[in-house]
Amino acid sequence: MIRTMTTAVNTMNQLQSNLDIIGNNLSNINTHGYKNNQASFQEMLYQQFNNDKADTAQRQSPEGIRYGVGAMLSQTQMNWKVGALQVTDRNLDFALTEPKQYFNIIKQGADGPETVYTRQGNFYLSPGTGNQVSLVDGEGNAVSDRAGNAIQFTGPVDQFELKPDGTLVAASANGNEQTAELAVTVIERPNLMTRLSSTHFTLPENMEEMNITETDILTELTGANTAEIGIQQGALEGSNVDYQKEMTDLINVQRSYQFNSRTVSIADQMLGLINNIR
Repeated sequence: MIRTMTTAVNTMNQLQSNLDIIGNNLSNINTHGYKNNQASFQEMLYQQFNNDKADTAQRQSPEGIRYGVGAMLSQTQMNWKVGALQVTDRNLDFALTEPKQYFNIIKQGADGPETVYTRQGNFYLSPGTGNQVSLVDGEGNAVSDRAGNAIQFTGPVDQFELKPDGTLVAASANGNEQTAELAVTVIERPNLMTRLSSTHFTLPENMEEMNITETDILTELTGANTAEIGIQQGALEGSNVDYQKEMTDLINVQRSYQFNSRTVSIADQMLGLINNIR
């Protein structure tokens, strides 16, 4: 009975982690550019108990028994499929229409500025020094150009137009035009990235341990390959969370949790019966 309780508790702990993943997906169902996570399970180690050596009876069943110790999360994968586009008609809203492509954002970290990646394309203008304005995301982080610098314009700027190659043209009321090249990066292996928030990702810290380099994960779209960029102006990419699927998974996981909880209760009752035997 102790083994039964241990097996059930091990599985319940892992199911709780799966519940957290599903809950996070559902809470971000309206977050632009969010990519949902999907968890899969595998069995934990088995312990083999063989029959006594003196047992020489012929049998068709296995010689002994294998005890399992529960199930565990084997891996969590990000679903990188493109979400539904939502037209906003705002000229600083951009939706990436190709999978695995991400905007480059300059985020201030503990060790200084670092480049992070997002598909959330609702950008804004933030006043800078003098008559300079900076292009920032919803959290106030600077949007990066292809040279790795923060995109800035000399204000005031009245209109923006996005070219097919990712060049952003800012026009003033007096007819002056300024251009900036939006940096777009292809993340070839998105499941290796570290999630900083619901929509921001960064490179993993243990790349040396995994024997990979930055070029194995990222491909910068510059020069001739800018024709591969897929951006739609005046629209935002919605979350790719499937509400019906998440709710179905939630019910299944809750039932599995209840079954394992019931297993612990029954095992406890059996132990109580044994202890009360006179």
